Amino acid sequence: MDIRAALARLRLDRLRVLIGPVVLVALWQIGSATGLIPEQTLAAPSTVIAAGADLVETGRLQEHLLVSLGRAATGLALGVAIGAALAVVAGLFRFGEDLIDGPMQILRAIPALALVPLAIVWFGIGEEVKVFLVVFATAFPVYVNTHAAIRGLDPRFAELARTAELGRIGLVRHVILPGALPGFFTGLRFATAISWLVLVVSEQINATSGIGFLMTQARSFAQTDVIVVGLVVYGLLGLVSDRLVRFTEGRVLPWRRTFNAR
Repeated sequence: MDIRAALARLRLDRLRVLIGPVVLVALWQIGSATGLIPEQTLAAPSTVIAAGADLVETGRLQEHLLVSLGRAATGLALGVAIGAALAVVAGLFRFGEDLIDGPMQILRAIPALALVPLAIVWFGIGEEVKVFLVVFATAFPVYVNTHAAIRGLDPRFAELARTAELGRIGLVRHVILPGALPGFFTGLRFATAISWLVLVVSEQINATSGIGFLMTQARSFAQTDVIVVGLVVYGLLGLVSDRLVRFTEGRVLPWRRTFNAR
């Protein structure tokens, strides 16, 4: 009975994340049904669901979704790799910090979308510009959080490593990098969310595919139901990717104790 009760409680805890969205959709449907939300301003949830089902049935949604996933995954992977590598160099070496940290702090103050005109000059209007904007936007949260985690490690761990005669490589491998992983995953969560925010705009730069392109087409014909479908897809992608990062973090860092809200 205890095992069954524990499993039932676990399922209930997982379903609690749906409470907020369900209440929001219910209020939205009530507003549409009572005329408080005009159909031409925002389509009702039932209309949005019908539009989404039609897009799935025709295969258009899957086609554009795969393109968006490819762009986001490529840009995010490159951005995370660049940000983490620079953070390690700047965090481990004083000269590396002098060389890297200043330019990174300057560049991260520049909005990624402000680079659109210059990025088009550099890469044209093809796939490269869309991936570049995602790379640029996602590198900084990973760099900042990983660098801060490395520099914020307790010096006593380093002293313990020296006492154990681990050496410089052993110190980095067994103390510094594992200690920086929580900061890295925090940066990765930020980067994952930012990748979708940047992608929704970059896919409207003379694109011929992707969820952003689908929404741009719908805007031309005032199809608010299709626009909302695109927004819902982006929101679900953000939620799923964040949950995936948190799941991975829990598996990689099983030793990390966290506060459980009651």
